[in-house]
Amino acid sequence: MDKKFTYIGFLKDVWLLSISSFGGPQAHLAHFQKILVAKRGYLKEDELLEVNALCQILPGPSSTQTLSAIGYRLGGAKLAYLTLFIWMMPSVSVMIVAGILMASLKERSVSLDFVRFIQPMAVGFISYAAYTISLKTVTRRRGLVIMVAAGVASYFIKTPFVFPLTLLIAGLITAFNYKAHPKTPKNKFDVRWANFFLWAGVLIIAAILGGVTKSLPIRLFENFYRNGSLIFGGGQVLTPLLYTEFVEYAPKHYLSSQEFLSGFALVQALPGPVFSFSAYIGSLSMREVGIGGQILGGFMAAAGIFLPGTFLSFFVIRIWDSLKSYRPIRASLEGINAASAGLIAAAALILFQPLENSFVNYFITISTFLLMTFTKTPSWALIILGVALGFVL
Repeated sequence: MDKKFTYIGFLKDVWLLSISSFGGPQAHLAHFQKILVAKRGYLKEDELLEVNALCQILPGPSSTQTLSAIGYRLGGAKLAYLTLFIWMMPSVSVMIVAGILMASLKERSVSLDFVRFIQPMAVGFISYAAYTISLKTVTRRRGLVIMVAAGVASYFIKTPFVFPLTLLIAGLITAFNYKAHPKTPKNKFDVRWANFFLWAGVLIIAAILGGVTKSLPIRLFENFYRNGSLIFGGGQVLTPLLYTEFVEYAPKHYLSSQEFLSGFALVQALPGPVFSFSAYIGSLSMREVGIGGQILGGFMAAAGIFLPGTFLSFFVIRIWDSLKSYRPIRASLEGINAASAGLIAAAALILFQPLENSFVNYFITISTFLLMTFTKTPSWALIILGVALGFVL
């Protein structure tokens, strides 16, 4: 560790990362390596990779959990929560403002044609995410079958519960193939349950309070907390679930397809966690209450999506050496990752359907996918270009 380590110095580095780390979880890891390992020496590279590997098997935003776990190792829970807050605040604040502006434009009947190009771009981003994840995770015929089955299930079954159920079933299927993984010495479990009970307690209390009070801010927190507790694979996997629950699901229907796609495209252009998209949805979900309500809704949604993975990472990091020695645990990741790729691929189809069936939309979606696949064009540059073209044309 850097001999000059201080809380303030570390948190300044986290702030720098929060406003400069573009590109999603995979790119975030490279930023962490450059600043936290090579420049500051807070931890070694192999330690960073192991913490990141641990967070990959947990639900929630992996890069956020990785950074929070580093804070936890360096300074305990207090520093970890400060790390989480500073890392998420810039992008969450921007997305709340975006939600407020979107609601204001809709209320004043201002045309949203200037975002018409970034909506098919969002579908292109999701298609690219499905492609890259499938390349890394689907290496066997069994994985391909699971990916296709998961995609078909999420495409035709219009309920939010299909997503965690699909991931659970996929993980169980490949867990039975544990004998394909080499044996490793098993370590004795020394479980400290405090953070697990904290995670479970918040989930149960939020569900009870939401049901009893019918308060929308509490129900938003509970909804996103539940989603953050069940979704593996990052913000791209979260996208189809949120679309089904907030756009297609009749009892809610808080956002239009146009609003959803515009917000998702915008978050691709921001540094920091993709999960901050939740703040945009929370903000628009409370548009009827006014700006104050939208700010509250945005922060409740953000807190709900980020906290469960943080609680679970604090719990699992203490038992990781013991947990990873069990072959069924390692084997289940194959199914979970393959199903995640299928869910994202289905999301691309679902999100494209509300768009106009035109040559322009097909061209923009395909061009975005190709540019992301074969060039180093950053997503934020594509979004700026799309907005500029929307204003000009």
